Amino acid sequence: MSPSFLSGLAELPRAGQTVRRENRYREEFMSTQPTVAVLGLGAMGYAFAANLISAGLPTRVWNRTRSKAENLGRNGATVCNSPREAAESADVVITMVPDAPTTEEVLLGDNGALEGLKQQGVVAQMGTIGVEPTEQLIRRVKDKRPDVVFIDAPVSGTKAPAEQGQVVVLASGDRDAAPGIEPVFEAISKAVKWQGQAGAGSRMKLVVNAWLIHMMEGVAETAQLAEQLGFSIDDFWNTLDGGPLAAPYVKVKLGMIDSGNFDAQMALEWGLKDARLALEAAGDLDMPALRRISETWSKAVDAGHGDADISIIYHYLKNRG
Repeated sequence: MSPSFLSGLAELPRAGQTVRRENRYREEFMSTQPTVAVLGLGAMGYAFAANLISAGLPTRVWNRTRSKAENLGRNGATVCNSPREAAESADVVITMVPDAPTTEEVLLGDNGALEGLKQQGVVAQMGTIGVEPTEQLIRRVKDKRPDVVFIDAPVSGTKAPAEQGQVVVLASGDRDAAPGIEPVFEAISKAVKWQGQAGAGSRMKLVVNAWLIHMMEGVAETAQLAEQLGFSIDDFWNTLDGGPLAAPYVKVKLGMIDSGNFDAQMALEWGLKDARLALEAAGDLDMPALRRISETWSKAVDAGHGDADISIIYHYLKNRG
């Protein structure tokens, strides 16, 4: 996390926040701002909490490693000792942890958030945990707390967009039953794409991430082809630039490849997890390219590259022989 992002979280406005959005907060939400609990302070959860604080929403945070919460505490968050404590007094609980078992533990386990969440509270599950695990979690939450509104809302975007409030929320669930979710999503994202009933957001997230994974593998392989044929990474991008294939994401990843800076925006181990979740969700649908990519990325993780950005796959492919 860059120092500029960490400094001055309590001072508004955040970079990129418009006057229109500030006025909307003042006019519509100042008297009824929801209190938000953020459970899980990895790169994404930390960024969500920081942006909620910047937007002036009362924010409670919990992380298994408490030290990750301390800077947020210095900037206005209430640091809590358990998910249950964090959920007490909260209107909206955000979960952003790595996988389904951890999500279930945080919500439903001993001292879990559902034990503390108020009546008619909202759970916004924002991690990528897969299709069937999401459906199972929806059922379990309903069985334990039928009064709770479950919003399934993974995001499209990685670390830097999350820090800048530029992710896109792929939301699903009963929007009308959760009015407090709107200012929360507005504080942490640039757009919300409502998909339908709870569970649809997680399905769309796997579609989006499958496309992203294919694109990253294609960028890595074609960058090597360009070099093999005598062109630089800059030559490759400059040829694309201005045309229909010049996706901003491609430019960012080519820049990382060219600089050799593979600090994780999306870690390779999490990209591999999402590839496997997509293949699992695909069932009988044949996806040979994604299956091959999954196998290659698995080998790269086994070779010690799991903590690096997914663009590290360029380096792995180039040097594995």
